Amino acid sequence: MPWTLSTSLDDFRAQAGGFLGANPAENTVLLTITDRLAARGLHYYGAGAPVFGWWRPEPDGPVAGVFLQTPPFAPRLGLMPERAAAELAVELAGAWAGFTALAGVGGGVAAVRAFGDAWAGATGATPTVKTEERLYRLGELTDPPRPPAGRPRLAGAADRELLIRWFDAFAAEVDIRIPDAAMVVDDRTAGGQLHLWEDGGRPVAVAGASAVVAGMSRIGPVYTPREARGRGYASGVTAAASAAALADGAAEVLLYTDLSNPTSNSIYQQIGYRPVEDCLELAFGG
Repeated sequence: MPWTLSTSLDDFRAQAGGFLGANPAENTVLLTITDRLAARGLHYYGAGAPVFGWWRPEPDGPVAGVFLQTPPFAPRLGLMPERAAAELAVELAGAWAGFTALAGVGGGVAAVRAFGDAWAGATGATPTVKTEERLYRLGELTDPPRPPAGRPRLAGAADRELLIRWFDAFAAEVDIRIPDAAMVVDDRTAGGQLHLWEDGGRPVAVAGASAVVAGMSRIGPVYTPREARGRGYASGVTAAASAAALADGAAEVLLYTDLSNPTSNSIYQQIGYRPVEDCLELAFGG
């Protein structure tokens, strides 16, 4: 098999770093994760050891596919052909016993479906769709068509408890796992990555902008409490976070939206975001 699997972040970056950086949009999640692992340690996302992989169509050829997993999260597929995704599923099911209980997989639609079909064939699992998303890239940033009242500002230490509550509420609402919201809030606040929208001196929305890696920054999470929705705060804070990412030197600013939410898919396009690819997360039943 042309996949190489490793628990070494250094080896992954040495072997696959060029491929990751050459395709920053399709590999945005992997770039962000590896950057945080390098800065904060291999157990930033959980107690389990991360696993990395890179694929070459020929043994001595260039890398043309990548994936990683940071337990307890499902594997994330980066850019890869369908053939590589199917081979990866068979490789993981056969060679790495710890993967035979995989809860799911995420990434671009074609690769994830190929992985899911091959995983089902190898293990008997039943893939079901958990989430469907769309990846957007910022073209020309424009102001929201109906600018909200208020102004943006960076989050600070005084916002900590509010942001922890918001991160937990966001995770519950979109059904994702944040093992330690306090740690994430502290880390991202210290890095100047969390932007608030204030109205009347009161925070009403938050948007994150990841550190620039390989010329790429990704916006997220974007969250407005239910009682403050419908007033354009999400558009305002997303535009502010996007402008900050550009000012920090990002050549590409990206974000994901839930395809089941027509509002978010509309408002981001109104401020300059354009579709790149559709993504999928599958869950595996027994």
